[in-house]
This record gives sequence, C-alpha cells and structure tokens, in this order.
Amino acid sequence: MKTLVGKVISNKMEKTVVVEVVRTITHPKYNKRVRRVKKYHAHDELKSKLGDTVKMKEIKPMSKTKFFKVVEITKNATA
Repeated sequence: MKTLVGKVISNKMEKTVVVEVVRTITHPKYNKRVRRVKKYHAHDELKSKLGDTVKMKEIKPMSKTKFFKVVEITKNATA
C-alpha cells in the first residue's frame, strides 16, 4: 500500500479534502533537482483544516476520484 504526505489545499467538500503532494526528482539529462506537484482527493473523517499536513494511505476506490484516506494529521496549520 502506498502512503503519501501532503498539504491540504481544499476542504470545501463533505468528508473529502484535496491534498497537494510535492516530490523532487532529478532531471535525467540536466541532473538538476526538479519539483513535481500532484493533487489527490482523499477521504477525511478527521476534519482536517486548510493548510494541515496530513498522511494518507491508499485504499480501494470510494468514488471516481477518491483512492486515498487520511490516516493522521501530522502538523496543524498555524493560524
């Protein structure tokens, strides 16, 4: 099972959050570190807020776009 860590960028849906996962890769030709950003929809029972850093794990599909579930909130947003 895949686990990812990312930042909540939207929590406007019911029990669903949009999490932005940033990873860095080395460019194959230029050997420079490049940031890659991807957004995932995740099922959220923990009521995470905007800006929280969350850990999510892969589950069986819950809907057309939801394949992850928020397991824990690792860092709360500073407000």
